[in-house]
Amino acid sequence: MSQSKNNLDNGDKNKRGAPDPKHLERQLTDYLAKKYSDKARQTAPGFCPLPDVDDGGEDGVWSRINFDMRPEELVAYLDQYIVRQDEAKAVLATKICTHFNRAKYLSKRAGTDPADGVGLIKNNVLLIGPTGVGKTYLVKLIAAKLGVPFVKGDATKFSETGYVGGDVEDLVRDLVHEADEDIELAQYGIVYVDEIDKIAASHNLVGPDVSRTGVQRALLKPMEETEVDLKVAHDPISQIQAIETYRKTGKREKRAVNTRHILFVMSGAFGDLPEVIKRRLNKKELGFGAKVADPAEDQAYMHEITPQDLVEYGFETEFVGRLPVSVVLEELSADDLHQILRNPNNPVIISKKRDFAAYNIDLRFEDAALKALAERAAQMKTGARALVTVVEKALLPFERTLPSTDIAQLLVTPELVAEPKAELELVLAQAEDPAREERFETAGRAERMELLKMIAKREIMYAEQLEAPLTPARMDLIADEYYRSGMSLGTAFDQVIERLRQVREFEVAFLDRYGIKIKFSEAAEVAILAGAAAEGCGVRDYGQRLSQVLEPGLRLVRDRTGQGEFLLPEEAVYDTEKYLHGLFQAHYSATLESRTS
Repeated sequence: MSQSKNNLDNGDKNKRGAPDPKHLERQLTDYLAKKYSDKARQTAPGFCPLPDVDDGGEDGVWSRINFDMRPEELVAYLDQYIVRQDEAKAVLATKICTHFNRAKYLSKRAGTDPADGVGLIKNNVLLIGPTGVGKTYLVKLIAAKLGVPFVKGDATKFSETGYVGGDVEDLVRDLVHEADEDIELAQYGIVYVDEIDKIAASHNLVGPDVSRTGVQRALLKPMEETEVDLKVAHDPISQIQAIETYRKTGKREKRAVNTRHILFVMSGAFGDLPEVIKRRLNKKELGFGAKVADPAEDQAYMHEITPQDLVEYGFETEFVGRLPVSVVLEELSADDLHQILRNPNNPVIISKKRDFAAYNIDLRFEDAALKALAERAAQMKTGARALVTVVEKALLPFERTLPSTDIAQLLVTPELVAEPKAELELVLAQAEDPAREERFETAGRAERMELLKMIAKREIMYAEQLEAPLTPARMDLIADEYYRSGMSLGTAFDQVIERLRQVREFEVAFLDRYGIKIKFSEAAEVAILAGAAAEGCGVRDYGQRLSQVLEPGLRLVRDRTGQGEFLLPEEAVYDTEKYLHGLFQAHYSATLESRTS
């Protein structure tokens, strides 16, 4: 008899000899986690009970999706992250906003007309462009902004249902997992299928092509509208959920996801597609006089793409018909890669700064160094992906060595990019070089100026949340938060706006509690946020300590002078006693003057 069975017999039986349910649940959870990863652990407790999903009130799922965005708003958002690709940003923003607003419109009309939505043609999108131009990044940004679940799959990993291999419907099931088992929210998700050009039919193949045309056919129904059953034979988690539902209710409930409003985005490089387009346009040159293919010219031909070209390339007519929107992304030049690196939101530089910040090392880049890195990345012909490679190659020796020293700052210069090892020796030998210190400070000022420009451009995006114009003082607060938190610029914006809102709450609470109306000036708001950040506490905690000093003094001023409203300056935050003393002094001076006049 096994040790585990002994343990069960000895310690986990109740008085009637039955095993303890809680212990069985723990054992089942551990078993599923080991066999099917931690994804199973999230569904196993309580023998996988189905979660109670809050319907979000009157609007249901729409209260959890940022569906009110207009195309121009979404384009403005994407402009903060994506360099170039203006056509792709405009088309994607327009069609995706229309997709979700139309879905909401139809949901409000549900039941009014049985024919509503019949024959609905979804705005499924085909993205065409070379590697590293931001296809996946673009769609991920949109999904994150809208608040809808997003899953990505590689077309080459799937096969037609019924054959050995991944099932394309698994992508739809994964949406439910990404939506925390909220089936309703999952039905408005985005499925992204990459490497779609790899499943174009091979014209010289004999027999069923299960990894190419078979996958195309398997995608047809989900791309339009179908019911995807969550309970499938190869998914033990869904089977256990079904058993638990039956155990509780006695009913065999069918859990399925309707793909009617799930948006499918396909992408691929389509390297041979220009040749197909040239043949259609009768511009294919043959013989010894034929010109060598020019990548720039081939890129131009991509914009002439038609559904006929995709069919000729090897796609089923029905498959092409379910992709009514196609977008061509441009190849990135060295200048484009330079602009990516200069963008405060770019994840390459942010990630690298965090790596060094983990060792308490402040990392800064000269613009000339960023340009040198971009030129090296452009030579690799892999788009923005090459940026990570060249940055890592330049900084790896420093990342390995500097954490073991007392050096607390590093400036990335063109010299460092050209000769990392030689520059490392100089940095170690001359840790306190005044010239390098000056360059470090200059680079910091230039970097901050670029950041402030980006903050100013974002004001229109936050106009509704900002109760007042984005003044230089508030812009400095956002910039300080960006550097202090090491997060994205959007997160810094959100943090500062939330803290300003808490200042307003403090004013209201002060009136409710003490009967004294206060209003902080802009300088005082900045002082509160800066003081809270310096002390490492929240605005509410900082305000509570401030009120302990401010309230008795203002109460006394009110009782002595009759003044019930106060516009608080910066001094009221930094030197409260001096501010209160000034109020009394001003009152007595005014009283004395009135008596003598």
